[in-house]
Order: sequence, then structure tokens, then C-alpha cells
Amino acid sequence: MVGFYRAAYRHIITMLQPIDPKPHPTTTNGVPVANGMKRQGLLWLAILLAILLIGGVGYWLSRRSDVIASLGGIWTRDLRTSAAVLIFVATYVVVAIGKLPGYRIDRAGAALLGGALMVGIGVMSPEEAYGAIDFDTIVLLLGMMIVVANLRVSGFFRIVNHWTATNVRRPAVLLVAVIAASGILSAFLVNDTICLVMTPLVLDLVLKLKRNPIPYLLAIAMASNIGSVATITGNPQNMIIGSLSHVPYSTFVATLAPVAAIGLVIATLLIALVYRREFFTSERLARQQVPSHYHGPLVAKTLIVTAMMILLFFLGRPVAKIAIVGGAFLLLTRRINPAKIYREIDWPLLVMFVGLFIVVAALEKTVITPDVVAAVGRLHLNDKVVLSGVTALLSNLVSNVPAVLVLKPFVAPLQDPQRAWLVIAMAATFAGNFTLVGSVANLIVAQRAKVHGVEISFWSYFVIGGPLTVVTIVLGVLWL
Repeated sequence: MVGFYRAAYRHIITMLQPIDPKPHPTTTNGVPVANGMKRQGLLWLAILLAILLIGGVGYWLSRRSDVIASLGGIWTRDLRTSAAVLIFVATYVVVAIGKLPGYRIDRAGAALLGGALMVGIGVMSPEEAYGAIDFDTIVLLLGMMIVVANLRVSGFFRIVNHWTATNVRRPAVLLVAVIAASGILSAFLVNDTICLVMTPLVLDLVLKLKRNPIPYLLAIAMASNIGSVATITGNPQNMIIGSLSHVPYSTFVATLAPVAAIGLVIATLLIALVYRREFFTSERLARQQVPSHYHGPLVAKTLIVTAMMILLFFLGRPVAKIAIVGGAFLLLTRRINPAKIYREIDWPLLVMFVGLFIVVAALEKTVITPDVVAAVGRLHLNDKVVLSGVTALLSNLVSNVPAVLVLKPFVAPLQDPQRAWLVIAMAATFAGNFTLVGSVANLIVAQRAKVHGVEISFWSYFVIGGPLTVVTIVLGVLWL
């Protein structure tokens, strides 16, 4: 029997070790690597046993109503609540920092694991977990990703880049063109995907022109954040807000588009002032030849479908329904393999959303009682200054999508929930410009640039992003 447990232990340790094809050194600073791997395996084994123990005790208690009654609700009220809070905090910490040190789990994995644990320990039933997922948001995001994927595969963005390279002759005009393109495209399409597409194209152009790439890269990140605040389809947090608030698309645009437009102007001025030598010059840019190959019929088809979708958005049609129908229609083609489109979709982001919906719903069920809502209400969230400040702070602590989900239960009791949601949309999005790690869009630009040998430092971003965030949020508060 002892031999069986030893074999089982060795098998578990082997399964829990990360798979890596690269050879590893046998020692690190004189300490055998095997010891570290063994300790890591023991840690995972302890975590696994703890989870199984908690689940087993919870299951046993659920079968013994007499024991539960004798405990006076301690399990249902205290232990389960404590477990839910612990899972919530752990999930949000990993989502905030992007990974778990020492392990390979990412934001999507952490959210999915958190949601699964909430169901596993009985905080949420499977039916409650399914009901917690906002499928309108998931479907809307998927549909818009398919549309952007078709624009990218068709060569539409190369057309925009080619036009810019052949017609712009001044560095300052190039900056305006980059900010206008990033901001406007991000207003109607998902800003993260715009950064993914625009960064390599703009970087290739400015390097050929022998210009400093940093200000143009900052322009992509900051303009995509600012422009995306204008519409429900501009970024993931706005999609969630649109689904929760039921604010009409046209009302959302009419309220926040002016703030976005002024924000783009402010971003242009700040970048130009900080990089005066780059833009306050009489130099002319040389004409550059950049790739412009594209698939004409697919470009035309995608642009027509996109224009029709936006028109229907403004006419008040359900945005999720229109987005998924438009995206699905674009898959009907004779020339483009759908696998190319599927590879362009950010599946981990969809998984992260599903997990976060469940984790936050579980917290609401166990912790966010009417007393808690009333206590938070004493923070005067009806005041748009306070609400925007709380939103901006949360967005920089845990990122904007998780921040919006956390604020959800506290918005319904406010005097004007729709206005509150618009304030949250403004503040959560603008807060993404505060630091380099403030939004996924920023990280995409930084990572894509690093692949090409260009590094954006924390300070080079913050010296513009910090003041820009403060100014745009103040502007938004005054406007709203």
C-alpha cells in the first residue's frame, strides 16, 4: 500500500511539472534545480489536497442537514463566504498582474479557474453560473472580432497605411494621421484589435522614414483608448456597460463622442510638446513604398457589411444580434479559408470574460448584501467626481473590465443609473492611459514594438499618459 502511494505521488509530481522542450541546467547558484522542482510539486500537491478536502467537507455537509443546522449556518455564511472572497481576490490579483509568478497561468486561465472553483465549492450552482454569463457581451465581442479579422485579412489596413505613406509629408501631419486613424477606427471597432493591426504597420513606416518611433507608438495606444470611449463597440468594458445599462447606441455616442474628440486633440498636443524636436521641424518626409496588396472584393464586402452594422446600431437595433449576424455573414466566402479568420480572434479574452462574470456573480451572491450596498452608497457615488475617481482607481488596480464588473451591484441603487454608467465608461477607459500597464491596448503596442526591437519605457509613457489621463477625466466629468 505504501508503494502505491509513493507511485501515485511520483506520478502527480511528474504531471505537475511544466512541459518545456528546452534543456535546463542542473543547478542554479549551486542549488540543485531538482530540489526547486520538487518543492514546486509539493506545493501543487498541497493545493490540490486542500481543494479536495474543502470540496469533500462541503459535499459531506451538504448531505447532512442535521450537522448544518447544528453549526448554526457557520459553513454557509462564514466558511463559504470566506472561500468566495479568497477566490475572488486571488483571481483579480492574477488578472491585474497578468500572470502567477512561477507558473504559466494567464489572465484567461485565472478567470476560468476562479469561476470553476466558485462552482466547485458550492458558492454557485452550475445553473447560476450559466445565468451569470452575459452572453450579449460575449456575442457582441465575438462578432466585432470577426469583422476586424476580415478587415485585416482583406488588406484594408494596408490600404490606409499606403495612403498615409504616399500623401503625408510632415512629421506633425503624420502624428495627426496616426491619431485620427487609431481613434476613429477604435471608436467603431474593438480598440485592442486596432492596436494589434496598426502597431506593426506604423512602426514599419516610421522606421523606413528614420524617425523616432516612440511618439508614434504612444499615439496609437493613447488614441485607441481615447477613441474607443465614444461608442459601445469601442472596447470590451463599453460592451459590458452597454449590455448592463441598456443605453441606446446613439445616446452613448452623442454623450461621449465629443469628449473623445477633444481628448484626441489633447493627446496630439501633449505628444507634440513632449517630442518637440520630432514635430516642430521643417523637415519633409520622403515618399515611401509600403506594401499595399489587398483583396478588393473582400475589402468592399467587409466595408459594406461594417457600414450597414453601424447604421443599424444607430437605428437602435440590438448590437449583439447585429454584430454576430454581420460577422457570420462575412464567413460566407469562396476565397478566404475561415481558419484564417478564426486565428485572428482573441479567444482567451472571451474565456476571461466568461470566468470573470461567474467570479463576480459569486461575490455578489455571498458578500454584496443590501447592507454592503448601503455602506458603499455612503461614499456618495451619485457624485460624478467621486464615481469617476473610484472607477479610475479601480481600473488602474485591477484593469478596466474587472473594475466595471465590480461596480455593477453599486450602480443600480443610484439616482440615475444610466448617467452613472456613462461616467464609468468614460473614467474606466481614460484611466487606461495613466500607465503603460493601464490597459491591454497599451501592452499590445509595447509587446508588438518590442518584437521589432523598439522598447517603450514606463517613464516615456507616463510622462504623457499621466497628465493626459487627469485632463481627459476632468474634461469628461465637466461634460457629463
